[in-house]
Amino acid sequence: MVKYCGYLVSDSWLKQRALDVGHPPAKTPEDTSNMILLGSRDVMARTGVLPYTSFRRVKTPKGKYFWCIAFACNDPWEQLATNVPPEEKYKALKEALGREGPPRWYRAI
Repeated sequence: MVKYCGYLVSDSWLKQRALDVGHPPAKTPEDTSNMILLGSRDVMARTGVLPYTSFRRVKTPKGKYFWCIAFACNDPWEQLATNVPPEEKYKALKEALGREGPPRWYRAI
């Protein structure tokens, strides 16, 4: 089972981020997908984690689906680290997302 280590982000948070940086409101499902991608790229770029993270869909232990900005993965084909990085690598993202503690592991879908 593939697992990712990162921070969870909801669709609504990512869409709001896209609106905050000037993307027009979604009118179609394709617009919504573009907003989610734009929101994720913006926060990853502004916090400096874009070069060494991936954006993946995951499932929590309670069965809820979220996006994950992932720093590590247990699948070597993903070309991510296999362990949680040092805090200086994720601190800016953690603060931008308003999270406490290090990234956590979640199951890929």
